Order: sequence, then structure tokens, then C-alpha cells
Amino acid sequence: MVLSTEENTGVDSVNLPSGETGLGEKDQESVNNLCSQYEEKVRPCIDLIDSLPALGVEQDLALPAIAVIGDQSSGKSSVLEALSGVALPRGSGIVTRCPLVLKLRKLNEGEEWRGKVSYDDIEVELSDPSEVEEAINKGQNFIAGVGLGISDKLISLDVSSPNVPDLTLIDLPGITRVAVGNQPADIGRQIKRLIKTYIQKQETINLVVVPSNVDIATTEALSMAQEVDPEGDRTIGILTKPDLVDRGTEDKVVDVVRNLVYHLKKGYMIVKCRGQQDIQEQLSLTEALQNEQIFFKEHPHFRVLLEDGKATVPCLAERLTAELISHICKSLPLLENQIKESHQSASEELQKYGMDIPEDDSEKTFFLIEKINAFNQDITALVQGEENVAEGECRLFTRLRKEFLSWSKEIEKNFAKRLCCFI
Repeated sequence: MVLSTEENTGVDSVNLPSGETGLGEKDQESVNNLCSQYEEKVRPCIDLIDSLPALGVEQDLALPAIAVIGDQSSGKSSVLEALSGVALPRGSGIVTRCPLVLKLRKLNEGEEWRGKVSYDDIEVELSDPSEVEEAINKGQNFIAGVGLGISDKLISLDVSSPNVPDLTLIDLPGITRVAVGNQPADIGRQIKRLIKTYIQKQETINLVVVPSNVDIATTEALSMAQEVDPEGDRTIGILTKPDLVDRGTEDKVVDVVRNLVYHLKKGYMIVKCRGQQDIQEQLSLTEALQNEQIFFKEHPHFRVLLEDGKATVPCLAERLTAELISHICKSLPLLENQIKESHQSASEELQKYGMDIPEDDSEKTFFLIEKINAFNQDITALVQGEENVAEGECRLFTRLRKEFLSWSKEIEKNFAKRLCCFI
């Protein structure tokens, strides 16, 4: 778990991807105890939910998840990079072209980083974070084709490291309005339709990423989230790029984060991640987190948000993990009831077909005799007018009359066609 200390201010320490925390011995012991508690309570819940799709449960039931949405260039990829500690595909235009399930698993201190990218029936094992970006690009090209098209097929990225939070996120394509290059003319509509299939589910927490230097009320991502979650019960706002805010408008940003402008029940967080210039200058994710701490600590307006525990990536990671666990715990009883109801319905359906065919040859003979006897009994009941008719159904002879009438019309039609050919 990525943690901050000093009474939740996150001012003097941060768990960095390098493993350095900057904590005193007493504080470090406190953090280790907290991590141990999370390992016992958090990991089993997330592992349970992550294992269900492999069993096919997701085809019938919606599972608890956090979906990340944002307009293009909102800083969405930067937030995910900071949380995962790996570089994700970047660039102009549509970069995320398939839904990316990002599964983060915290390892014990000293264990080695490992990763895996999965799509269709392909699994690619990764031994270094630098391999992630290329592996995801290959997966997107395989699924959505080389170019700028999108697909609703999932790509899964598993990252296990001592320096990531226990968290599972779904990264969705950035919202766009205008098709460029060889993109389909309706690419904007395609992306919105894909996003909506995820964020409209009541089991999904919507993480909406918005730049700090734009009017939050005009962002398409927040508008879409409000459409499916009018009360903001399952929406969290994430403000990015606080360093680009115009002078004199800082207080407005503070009001947004404090939930005084565009109210969401789950509120807002604010982070400062690597920008394009930082990447060009090869600023590491570790250095970026350190710079983020310094930025908020020394900023005359945003420092108060750090003190409130509403700023920096480590605070965001802690908040998201807590939200996901709480959401899973609330959803599990309902999910259990849905599974029980589906199981009961399937069992009742199976009972209508009787016992399965036995494997033993002698038992197969008795099984066949029973079926023949049952068939004969049904025929006798039909002849004697004692047929059992379910509610909403009609008797067999009534159905047969309709079928024979349809058959007779079909014969007459074909006969007329052939007659015309001879004439």
C-alpha cells in the first residue's frame, strides 16, 4: 500500500517506487504494521473479485470495479503511471484503444518486480517495468488493428511490486470529439458508447480525471459520469496539472477540491504527475513523486489541500484502495444473492431434462428403457387428451395444426413457382 504519514498530511514522507520512504524508525514500524493489516484484510477481497472473471461470472453479473475516464490530454495516463510505477503508452490522439484492466498487487519488501500482459489467449510475462509500454502497444495492435481504431476487448496488465498499492483499475479510452487521420467518422460516439457500458453499472466507481486549468463544468467526462450517476454517489473527481493553473484562479481550484463547486458525495483529490517535458527530460517516477511533495508543500494556495489529505498520488492510492474495499464489501452480499438465484434457476432448468446419461454400459440400457417408457406414456396421454400443458403454452395438436398450415402454404408457394417456370 502506498502510504503517507505525519497524521495523514503526506508532507514529510512518501512511499516511492525506489523503495525509499524517508521515514524515521518509529514511523516506519507504524507503516509496516498498517501494511500488515491491509495485507490481511484488503488483498483477499481484491483477489476474490479479480478471480471471478476467469470463472465466467462477469458474463452474467457485474463485478465491483474502478473505471478511469477523462477527456483526451486530461492527464489520465500520468495518474495511472504514478499509481502503478510503470510507463504506459503515451502520445497525441487516442492512446488507450482498448479497455486496460490494471491489476496492482503489493509484494513484501525485497521481492522482485514482475508483470504480465494478457489478451485473447496470449500471455506475455514481463521482468522489467520498461517492457510494459511495448507489450501493451502490441496487444492493442493485435486486438484493434494497427492505426487509431478502438475495440471493446480487454487487455489485462498485472503488476506485482513492493511499491504499488493493492488496487484494480480499468483504464478506458480518452473522450474525443473530432476524428483525425484514418479514424472512423463516428469515433467519438464509439468511445462514448464503450465508456458508458462500464460507468453505467451500479457496481462501478467512476474515477473522473479533469485538468485543474479548465472549467470543470464543461468537461465531457464529468458530464457523462453525472448522466449515469446524478447524485455523485459513486464518482470521484481527480484534478491534474495544478502547475498550469493561471495565477489568480488558485482559490477556485481549492474550492473544487473541497467539493464546494461541483458537488460529488465522494469528493475530489488533486495530484501533480509527470508532464511531457518531464518525460523528455527522462524524469523518473520516483523523482516525480518527490517533486510532487515539494510542489504541494511549498505552494501558498494548494498546501492546505495537502494538509487535508486531498493531494498527492500516495494519498490518492490510499483513498482508492479504501474505496474499492468498501465497495466490494457492500457489493458481495448482493453478488452472493445473485449467484444463488442464478444457480437455483439453472438447477430448476436442468431438472426438467432429468438425469444425465450414465457412463456404465448396463446402466445406459436401463436409462434408454426408462426414456422409451416415458415417451410412450406421453404419447398415450396425448391420444387420450390428458396432456399436461404449462401456463402460456398450447396443446400439441394445436401447435401441429399451425405447423401443417405453414407447411401447406410453403408447398403451394413452391408449386406455383415451378408452374410459372414451365409456362
